[in-house]
Amino acid sequence: MKLLLLLVPCLLLATQPTAAQKYRTAAGLRSDGNNYGLTIQQLILPKTTLEGLGMFGVRERSATVLAERHFGILGPSLNYYFGAGAHVGNHKDDGTFWGFDGMIGAEYKIAFIPLVISLDFKPTIEYGSADWNRFPTAFSIRYIFIKQKKTGIFRIFDKR
Repeated sequence: MKLLLLLVPCLLLATQPTAAQKYRTAAGLRSDGNNYGLTIQQLILPKTTLEGLGMFGVRERSATVLAERHFGILGPSLNYYFGAGAHVGNHKDDGTFWGFDGMIGAEYKIAFIPLVISLDFKPTIEYGSADWNRFPTAFSIRYIFIKQKKTGIFRIFDKR
C-alpha cells in the first residue's frame, strides 16, 4: 500500500504537461540511414513547433514541413511529440513526388550544452512515386540558437 501511495503521485507527475521545451529555435542534422539532411525547428505557439526538413539521398531530394505538439516527460529536458505535415521531392527515376507525413518521436535536451537529440518515426503516404508509403525512423541532432525565456524565480539570472 505504501508503494502504491508513492507510485501514483510519481506517475501523475510524469504525465503532466510541463514546459515542453527549453528552446525557441534549433537547427541541425538528420539521418534515417538512407537519406541525410538538415532540420530546423521553430517554436510558433506554446508547446508547438514548425519543423522544416531538407533531405538528400543518392537518388532523391525532398523538403518537408511539419507542425508538432510537444509534451514533457519528467520535466522539460525530455519530451515526446507528434504532428503532421506534407512533403515534396524529386526522384531521379520517378520524377516529382509529393505526399503527407505523420510524426511521433522523443527528444532530449542535453544538460549544460545547447544540443538536442531526437529519435522519431515518420510514416508517409506518397503520390507520383514508385513507393506509395514509407515508414522511416530517423535520428537528429540540433544546436539551440535561441533559448526559451526563463520563467519563475530564476528569470532574474537570465542574461539579455
